[in-house]
Amino acid sequence: MNDKPVPAAYLIDMDGVIYLGNKLQPGAAEFVDYLKRKEIPFLFLTNNASLTPEGYRRKLEKLGIDVSADRFYTSAMATAEYMSENWPAGTPVYAIGIDGIREALRAKGFRLLKSHKGAKVVVVGFDPKITYARLREATLAISNGAVFIGTNPDVSLPTEHGIYPGNGAIIAALKAATGVEPIIIGKPSPTTFLEALKRLGTSPGETAMIGDRIETDIVGAQKVGLLTVFLTSGASGEEGLKRLTTPPDFVFRHLEEFLQWLKSHDD
Repeated sequence: MNDKPVPAAYLIDMDGVIYLGNKLQPGAAEFVDYLKRKEIPFLFLTNNASLTPEGYRRKLEKLGIDVSADRFYTSAMATAEYMSENWPAGTPVYAIGIDGIREALRAKGFRLLKSHKGAKVVVVGFDPKITYARLREATLAISNGAVFIGTNPDVSLPTEHGIYPGNGAIIAALKAATGVEPIIIGKPSPTTFLEALKRLGTSPGETAMIGDRIETDIVGAQKVGLLTVFLTSGASGEEGLKRLTTPPDFVFRHLEEFLQWLKSHDD
C-alpha cells in the first residue's frame, strides 16, 4: 500500500476525515488548499444528510476552509434525486431529519407531512434532535404501507467527544419496530458514487475516495472501481482493515500524512 500512482481527482468524506464534530482533523485545511492550488478536481461526498450544501460551506468556512457550495454532494441530494425518479412531485412524505434532507425533498416538489397520515414514503435522515414522537409517526406510516427509505446506513458518527449514534441507529429502531428493511441510498450505494463522479467529470480509475469508514467509503468505492484512501483516525480505525478482503490502495492516519506523501510525489 501507498506505492501506487498519485490519483488525479478526489471524492472526500467529511465526518472523521475533514473534521470530528466542530474540530478540524490534522492537515484538513492544508490538504484542501493544496488541491485548490494544484487545480486538482475534488468533491466532498458525505453520507450525513443533516446540512444543505450551503450549510456545509458555512461550516467549513468557520473552520478555516473556503470552498463553494457546489463542491458538496450529500446523501440528502442523492435521496431526493432517487425519489424524483420514482415518485411524482407532490407525493406526501413523512421525513425524519433537518435542513439537509427537508430542503432537498422540497426542491424536488415533495409534500412534507407533519404526521404519518397519508404518507406514501418515509425518508430517514440524520436528526440530532430525534424524538419518540417522530419515531412513532414514522413507525405508523411504514406499518401502514409507506415505502421506507434511509439516506445512509452509518450507525455511528465520530465527533470530537467520541462516537455518537448515527443515522443507521435511527433506522435500526424503525426496522426493529416495523420489521421492514429500508431502501438505502447513500454510500455504499454505487449510484451515489457514480453520480458524484459525473459531477466531478472524472473516471473511477483516476479518482480516489478518501474515507474513514470501511463499510461505506472503502467497500462502496471499491465496487465501482475507485481508488481508495483509508484514514485510520476516524470511524473504523485500524481495526477496520481486518474487515476488508481487498485492502485499500492507500492507508494513512489522517490527511496531514497523506498530504506529506502527495508532496513527496510532486513533479
